[in-house]
Amino acid sequence: MSQRRAVVRHPRIVTKRILHIIPTLDRSGAEKQLALLAAGLPKNEFDVHVCALTRGGPLEEPLRAAGIPVRILNKARKLDPAAFWRLKRHVQSLRPELVQTWIFAANSYGRAAALSAGVRHLVASERCVDPWKVWHELAIDRWLAKRTDRIIVNSTGVRDFYVNHGLAPQKFAVISGGVPPANGTAISRDALLAELGLPQDARLIGAVGRLWPQKRIKDLIWAADLLKVIRSDVHLLLIGDGPQRERLERFRYQVRIEDKVHFLGHRDDAAQLMPHFDALWLASEYEGLPNVVMEAMSQGVPVVATDIPGNRDLVVPGETGYLVPVGDRAGIARNTNRLLDNADLARQLGEAGRKRVLSEFTVEKMIARHAELYRELL
Repeated sequence: MSQRRAVVRHPRIVTKRILHIIPTLDRSGAEKQLALLAAGLPKNEFDVHVCALTRGGPLEEPLRAAGIPVRILNKARKLDPAAFWRLKRHVQSLRPELVQTWIFAANSYGRAAALSAGVRHLVASERCVDPWKVWHELAIDRWLAKRTDRIIVNSTGVRDFYVNHGLAPQKFAVISGGVPPANGTAISRDALLAELGLPQDARLIGAVGRLWPQKRIKDLIWAADLLKVIRSDVHLLLIGDGPQRERLERFRYQVRIEDKVHFLGHRDDAAQLMPHFDALWLASEYEGLPNVVMEAMSQGVPVVATDIPGNRDLVVPGETGYLVPVGDRAGIARNTNRLLDNADLARQLGEAGRKRVLSEFTVEKMIARHAELYRELL
């Protein structure tokens, strides 16, 4: 009597192809989150590709090192039909099950190209409250939203902004950004002070970001000037570059505070400098969920920031830092002086901020929530 051998069939795992489209791969907030997400998604479930519309940037290399294929389209103009055609051809060649786009240029070009190429599932990402958008840009957002499965936002403030401008509430999914644990500092405090030519007793206030009107850097220079009246040890380090730099440098000389305000330009080691900050300042008039605040809090740095949506999701007043009204330069100076005068208070707020970020705003949680959304849609 013949015996049949039982054959155990294992289900074949089929990965789902995801294409992320973003304007650039510069080292900015949305780009950092995309790079962390693309590299961290489970490779046995998702075949991830990235396309940058305009140019690459410093985040291109780590993406490629993580095995993520990257395509740069070299979009040259705001309206660039040739770039749209190249993007559509790229989408058609990849045949992704889902396309996710990031911020306005990619949200418009990317979704339109994906729709034209017949992609079944579209996800958009809005990362900031955008009061700069004019009526026709908001009209594009509303039209494309009707053809989009979900719009991922990083804070309730961003969701509320777009709902107030006519986008359907049920389209939105709030997924907070995440930051990886700090991996130590590459430069000692003594070496940093020597590099900047500052005395050993200097108290360092950091502000990191693009020198752009939204960031209200002039308010920070005013706040540093107010602190200079009552103490001589405070130095403001402005890390970043942008179109306002020359104007802000002139303003620094006009208020005669060039000895206390230092423009360091763009630095790839900004995160490594943060542990040496006595406080982080952010004076923005609008944000999404600012990476720089999460990065500072993750390293135990107390934060003094403006009381706006996004910042409110991170900073708990009196527990992890302080919030002040937009334009309140005296409030920035007053709360910072409180921290500088009370080392125990500064340490307590910094440690509470570190615990908050490392428990609630982790990269792992951010990736898991995206993966869960993809599974739901696919």
